[in-house]
Amino acid sequence: MMRCVTRSNTISSESIVSVSMVLNQCLRRIGHVLSFGPRNYSTASKQMNVRDALNSALDEEMSADSRVFMMGEEVGEYQGAYKITKGLLDKYGPDRVVDTPITEAGFAGIGVGAAYYGLRPVVEFMTFNFSMQAIDHIINSAAKMNYMSSGEISVPIVFRGPNGAAAGVSSQHSQCYAAWFGSIPGLKVLTPYSSEDARGLLKSAIRDPDPVVFLENELLYGESFPITEEALDSSFCIPLGRAKIEREGKDVTIVAYSKMVSYSLMAAEILSKEGISAEVINLRSIRPLDRDAINVSVRKTNRLVTVEEGFPQHGVGAEICASVVEESFEYLDAPVERICGADVPMPYAANLERLAVPQIDDIVRASKRACYRSTSGSMTVSG
Repeated sequence: MMRCVTRSNTISSESIVSVSMVLNQCLRRIGHVLSFGPRNYSTASKQMNVRDALNSALDEEMSADSRVFMMGEEVGEYQGAYKITKGLLDKYGPDRVVDTPITEAGFAGIGVGAAYYGLRPVVEFMTFNFSMQAIDHIINSAAKMNYMSSGEISVPIVFRGPNGAAAGVSSQHSQCYAAWFGSIPGLKVLTPYSSEDARGLLKSAIRDPDPVVFLENELLYGESFPITEEALDSSFCIPLGRAKIEREGKDVTIVAYSKMVSYSLMAAEILSKEGISAEVINLRSIRPLDRDAINVSVRKTNRLVTVEEGFPQHGVGAEICASVVEESFEYLDAPVERICGADVPMPYAANLERLAVPQIDDIVRASKRACYRSTSGSMTVSG
């Protein structure tokens, strides 16, 4: 019951120890309680872009907790490669906004060590493609330490930066790491879509006692979204592992994350003109994954389409399909449709790049197939 579409300054040790020795004695693991209350917020009247949402979340958390600090390449004097850290160096100084050399393995390791001592580092990668230089620290030093220490050592660190395809940056700068990090026990992996997501999830990530991989999207930084007064409050947080229904529907469930949520919403609007009511779920969290929200929706619509930029094999969509087959198989009225990036390294040429990532028309066609509507010019489908 599954189809796969393949279009397809370092920190001194003295400052760390002196600040954290006392604080470390009172650290406790505080888990987020995953409630299943309302998943949508009140009508918004203001607009905020994702860049400003991330900046404001960092600013508020640094102001509220002196243990929080930023580090990474160009986060200080240059105010961030994408200006996410704009103004923070002037406000908090070089001890808490630390420009590092171009050595991801080095500053990621320093960040993990600082987290061991009770500080709360936010490590920025200029792109998550560069996180591969630091993957040993992320997985072996950060993700596993709480388990290996029998719960004695918490690692409250956030690794954040742009993830996935941008535009014209070719194979080595265009990969989606959601499935990579989402398979690792001990990590929490978040994928914000809107400004509300960016603020609420980043604040929760910084407060969390465990290591969090925070996957942003470069092409969304300048996008503006409605934002509520509730989301602008300094206490606003979004519980981790909780998806959001962006659009309700009854005929087909479309599950997506990050930039693909936007494409899915546009596809749902097109489908509505053809009499198909699509429900769009914004995952927001890859690990933990809100399996309840997905299965509840599929049991209502009886159809599922998953959308992601990542590669098809062992992808996020594959995990979602497995969950639905295990828990809601008898509710499915059609094969699951999986929309993924092409199973090739990202091309540099613009025309080929477009063919390698999911497009709105792909989502429309897959949804119509799931609803047994005729689709002209449908794509090649491989099982």
